[in-house]
Amino acid sequence: MHRTLADDLSRLPALLQSARDLAAGELASLAERPVARTGPAPAADRLPEAGTGGAGALARFAERWAPGFSASAGPRYLGFVTGGATPAALAGDWLTGAFDQNASGAAGSWAAALEHETVGWLRELFGLGPAHSGAFVTGASASNLVGLAVAREWLGERLGVDVSRDGAAALGPVPVLSGSPHSSVGKALSVLGIGRDRLLPVPVADGDREAVDVAALDAALTALGGRPAIVVANAGTVNTVDFDDLRAVGALRERHDFWLHVDAAFGGFAALSPEFAHLVDGLDAADSVCVDLHKWLNVPYDAAVQFTRRRDLQVAVFHNASPYLGAPTGDPDFLHLTPENSRRLRALPAWFSLTAYGREGHREIVERNVRLARDLGARLDARPEWDVLAPVRLNVVCFTTSEAPTGERLAALADAVAEGGEAFLTPTVFKGVPALRAAFSNWTTTRDDVERVAAALTRALRA
Repeated sequence: MHRTLADDLSRLPALLQSARDLAAGELASLAERPVARTGPAPAADRLPEAGTGGAGALARFAERWAPGFSASAGPRYLGFVTGGATPAALAGDWLTGAFDQNASGAAGSWAAALEHETVGWLRELFGLGPAHSGAFVTGASASNLVGLAVAREWLGERLGVDVSRDGAAALGPVPVLSGSPHSSVGKALSVLGIGRDRLLPVPVADGDREAVDVAALDAALTALGGRPAIVVANAGTVNTVDFDDLRAVGALRERHDFWLHVDAAFGGFAALSPEFAHLVDGLDAADSVCVDLHKWLNVPYDAAVQFTRRRDLQVAVFHNASPYLGAPTGDPDFLHLTPENSRRLRALPAWFSLTAYGREGHREIVERNVRLARDLGARLDARPEWDVLAPVRLNVVCFTTSEAPTGERLAALADAVAEGGEAFLTPTVFKGVPALRAAFSNWTTTRDDVERVAAALTRALRA
């Protein structure tokens, strides 16, 4: 063994303690450190010829790179839809690395059984029935990709084509209809060979809504003349967390032939709260469902789950034909269900957090985040310089300036808030109006953070 490796092995407990101390220090200061880092990063260094050992690498990282990392795990990082990591989830993530299981299948380890248990808990959490099977993937983009890949195979079944063998071209043009699809849907269609331009926009409801107009969707499906299609419904849009009427969309299958994929990346967590669970009524009728876990479940990146009713078609798409891996059985290994053969045990942090805090603990996070989002929305709505563009339906505030809401001005405001270090928000465009989004997903955010964010926005606007 190389002498540096041997030395690190002999001092492994001390090295892990040093890493623990660095992490604990960073987490202890998370609420007060700058939320974003906007300065230039160090220039790329040369590959070391002789290594410094684990302790040297840790010291080098702490000096050179750690100061430039954002506080994205903290309470005022409101960009994108970014959760943090609950204490139990963080512990589970560290153990994931320590145990280093390949969760591709059941051979030689209980890791896959733990993933099955965790998927079952999540299925129950989101109100899905036993007909839905699931697997962990990297994020919402991968979850949407898997769901739409199974939908593509279903289209082949309807048209008498074996897509997994003959390719997507054998299908001909594939109609994919949606009101306010996430950008990852277009990416998935590109990867799957269906094509981004096959995503056909359907009008949304009037006013400040992003939910699909169900009558317009009915008309668009009628115009296809009976050709099978894919419908992507949204349970929580990015800009305003609007929800399609899932029951009404699902009912259209009485007259039309389509696969219903629901993107519930973070909106699916409405199911945890009795006050908001009605927003996902009808989710169980979906053929495939996307839910992202490093958002509102507050587990570390990267983690999401995908569900489908047609695991047989999922296996047809993703099975890996190799003698040493084994053929898929009635209970197929996970490597036959997702794009990856090599799979990190992403389920373990989620298992830890669900075990530690249960349904009640995670419901409290959801309901508190919604209250805080509404608090910020009310503060902005009360000030004449701001214009809240839509009701705060769940955990995102979408707003702009009441005067001169140009893209350049809103981007400059976002930059100014980030440079001030108090908060991080991301720009968007809603109904053609440049805007900012504040997305509340973190388990540590409090009302004091809302006050600080509101003050930071006021300072940035005045500057």
